[in-house]
Amino acid sequence: MRLVHRQNGDHTTLASNVETADSFLSKARGLMFRGSVPEDYALVFRFDDADRHSLHMMFVPFDIDALFLIGDEVKQKKRLSAWTGVGFGMADTIIELPAGAAEDVEPGDLVELAE
Repeated sequence: MRLVHRQNGDHTTLASNVETADSFLSKARGLMFRGSVPEDYALVFRFDDADRHSLHMMFVPFDIDALFLIGDEVKQKKRLSAWTGVGFGMADTIIELPAGAAEDVEPGDLVELAE
């Protein structure tokens, strides 16, 4: 599975190493206690409905890019700093990527999982 960014008819792969946090425990743990993640990595959180969700960087020792999506549309992008970052947004999907991986992604773009 890979994470694809679609913008103005073009598409690029944001990550080819995609993990989903699909249980309560994996969503609660997120990236905590990991020393790093590969450059081509993404952690995807899916929720039943679009609602206000939050992320924190407690026990995450590296910066990340966070994408808040409704459907496949990016609603918000935020860089979260190691240890102290906090992010809030309306989303039914949140994607965590290594810092800089989402540099070209803008609100309104499409991001989707592809086989």
